[in-house]
Order: sequence, then structure tokens, then C-alpha cells
Amino acid sequence: MRGTTALAQRETGNKPMNATPSENAEPSAPEADTNLAAVSEVEAGIRDFVRNDIAYLRRPAAGPSTPNADTKLEPSTEATVNNVNSLIQRVAGTSLAEIESLVTELESLRDLLHAEGQRVQREISGYAQLSQAAMKSTRMIADNVAQWKRKAENLRNE
Repeated sequence: MRGTTALAQRETGNKPMNATPSENAEPSAPEADTNLAAVSEVEAGIRDFVRNDIAYLRRPAAGPSTPNADTKLEPSTEATVNNVNSLIQRVAGTSLAEIESLVTELESLRDLLHAEGQRVQREISGYAQLSQAAMKSTRMIADNVAQWKRKAENLRNE
């Protein structure tokens, strides 16, 4: 807990978090069973909620009439369903359009990076050739200077 003292921790029973890894990395069989049961329970609750929500939208109008297979939804319920469907289609359409534009942008970036990589390779190759030419020129100059020195010494000694 942030900002608590040891005395406050002792009084409330709260312990500070620590980063000590647990000795048992994988849950034991009973822990896995309880985790699985909890997940199953949550999934069942979600399914029940969705069923009840959809059943509410599909329920025929309340009244003295007997239910039959050809009953229609209330106009307000049908409008709500249509609005929800329209909203889902708009959101999905927008999301798909955004995903397609992102894919197109990523492809163009990939092509740009590929072209830039080739350009960098050409530049490096050019620099390597230039460096080798400079080294050869430096060697030639050094050799010529050494020859001139020898000739100058020979002329002095004669």
C-alpha cells in the first residue's frame, strides 16, 4: 500500500505488495478446478443475460391475444432492433474501413522501408568503394614520397 506506515499496516492488517515470485508457478489441480468453475459460472451468467435481453426484444406485445408464429414485434421494439442493427453495421463498417486503410498504410510503409533499405545498401557500397580508392591513393602517395626521399638522399650523398 502506498504511503502507509508499518503501524498502520499492523492495525489494518494490510500488507504491502512485494515482487517475490510464487514458488508454485502452475496452479494445483484444485485451484485450476475452482478457476475453471468460476470462468464457467461467468460465461453462464453472460449467456443468460444475453438470452434474457434478446427474449425481451422478441417478446410479442402483451395483451389478450394468443401467441402465434406470425406475431410481429411492437413498432417501438422493432425500431429499437433496427436502430441497434444499424448502429452495429455502422460501427463494423467504420472499423473495417479503418483496418483496411491501416493495412494499406502499412503496405506503403513496408515498400518505403524496402526502398530505403536498398538505397542505404547502395550508399554503403559507394562509401566502401570510395574508402578503398582513398586508401589506394594514400598508399600511392606514401610510396611516391618514400621514393622521392630515397632519390633526394642519393643525390645528397653523391
